[in-house]
Amino acid sequence: MRLTERAHVAVAGHLQPGALAVDATAGNGHDTAFLAERVGPAGHVWAFDVQAEALAATRARLDACGLLERVTLLHRGHEGWREALPPELRGQLTAVMFNLGYLPGGDQRRVTSPVTTLAALNEAVAWLAPGGIVSLLVYRGHAGGLEEHAAIERWLAQCPLQVECQSAPANNTGAPLLYLLRCRACPGGSASSVPGPVR
Repeated sequence: MRLTERAHVAVAGHLQPGALAVDATAGNGHDTAFLAERVGPAGHVWAFDVQAEALAATRARLDACGLLERVTLLHRGHEGWREALPPELRGQLTAVMFNLGYLPGGDQRRVTSPVTTLAALNEAVAWLAPGGIVSLLVYRGHAGGLEEHAAIERWLAQCPLQVECQSAPANNTGAPLLYLLRCRACPGGSASSVPGPVR
């Protein structure tokens, strides 16, 4: 099973109709559509991306599936939660999905960066509900990928959530890794539960 499929299986086990979720890297909309389908008409998804073409692709995918009204598309970096999400949702999110690297089919020079990714992970911990999950798919084969992964590893060493790592079948330094971060009883929004900046 591909790591993207493993992420969906893991996250699906936490989502119920009416749940709230974030896709921190909308890309071509695969994770956004998956989340929107799982949360149902009573739930909602917020999807971040800095690239207009990514949001256009995501919008088209959602529209084709009849899921568009369940999603708020945010044309901004995934570190900007506080300005983009209603403050009352802090500590209420059931799932957050990250798919790091570059936009498939897009400009491979535009990649996620350690600084913004770590800021977004800190926000994910703060906004996650008890019993929630973060899926973090890290691609390491592109320029800057190994550096981003190293920064994430340092961050995970301080992470208050339960962390599980799954590797791709070809386990080498450039292969992608899937991290599943589960919040057993974390106080969503508690400053003491969030690791400090790691570089």
